[in-house]
Amino acid sequence: MASLALGIMSGTSGDGVSAALVRFQGRTLRVVAERTTPYPKELAQLLRRGAALTAPELSALHMRLGRQFARAAQRLLRTARISPHRVAVIGSHGHTIYHGPRDAIPSTLQLGAPAVIAERTGIPVVADFRPRDLAAGGQGAPLVSCFDEVFFGGGPIRALQNIGGIANVTLVGRGVPALAFDTGPGNCLIDAVASRATRGQHRYDPAGHLALQGRIDRRAVERLWRLPYFRLPPPKSTGRELFNDRLLTDIFGRALTRSPLSVLATLTYFTAYSIAESYRRFIRPRLREVIVSGGGVRNRTLMRHLSQLLSPVPVRPIEHYGIPAQAKEPAAFAFLALCTLRGRINHLPATTGARHPCILGSITPGPHH
Repeated sequence: MASLALGIMSGTSGDGVSAALVRFQGRTLRVVAERTTPYPKELAQLLRRGAALTAPELSALHMRLGRQFARAAQRLLRTARISPHRVAVIGSHGHTIYHGPRDAIPSTLQLGAPAVIAERTGIPVVADFRPRDLAAGGQGAPLVSCFDEVFFGGGPIRALQNIGGIANVTLVGRGVPALAFDTGPGNCLIDAVASRATRGQHRYDPAGHLALQGRIDRRAVERLWRLPYFRLPPPKSTGRELFNDRLLTDIFGRALTRSPLSVLATLTYFTAYSIAESYRRFIRPRLREVIVSGGGVRNRTLMRHLSQLLSPVPVRPIEHYGIPAQAKEPAAFAFLALCTLRGRINHLPATTGARHPCILGSITPGPHH
């Protein structure tokens, strides 16, 4: 029996909210509608300094994001001309303000009040996926690997690489053990420098054109690759607690103001480099292809670097398989939410480090259901 579910994702870059309405039937899916809505500039800036906010500010932001997510879901349903009554569930990842799985007391914090989403849409909401995995001794990420295994795991050996704010990979294929981890920065550092270089005119590097105007600093690439995170074996995850403005200042110093386009060129190359080198370090089986999703697919310079560094393995955008690039992660959380409703395991403990399988996510019932 087919089920409609809606997924909402707010990535580490803090640039906008992506929503996807997906029809699931067995091991097949079809994206019915999808949309990414940029955040207002002031809200995007607030999210980027989220870790420094006070408790009252975080509390207000939690409710405000709930409204943003509800509006995104409502717009998508209107576009698709689908009644909320036909949607089984909304899966909301929330916006990660802090992720500290290796802290003395492991913790993670995602904002975007599910009660607000449920109240405004009338649809049950599953949210707070990460804490249960963390409570079971896991990293709380990456969680999309469960989706990758179900919908891509029966074929040849492939890497599913998502390049959002943070980049993560899942290795799938017949006969290979489950493996998934965050490879490092995706768009988060690129976006931060693109905004600086254009004095706020652009929140990202359109198609990677700005990076082409700078020169790659190979020494900075080496300094970045020496960060201890890249030597940690999987399972592992990361976020803005490491890849942030402070790191940019430590690595690039005055170059951030003197030659921001060269910093941008270096970061664009390094994002591809960290993905390719992570594969060489941690992925043993020979890959048949790499399937890329997320906003990074739109950065042609980044994709060209990745194709060159991974050659002769073909690198293809996920659109090749009928899934829009920015719909992949919201589609995954729509699927995870359906699993939660049905009482099914919805993570791969071997990829997160959890001690045992769990059903992730907390359910907020919708008044219409």
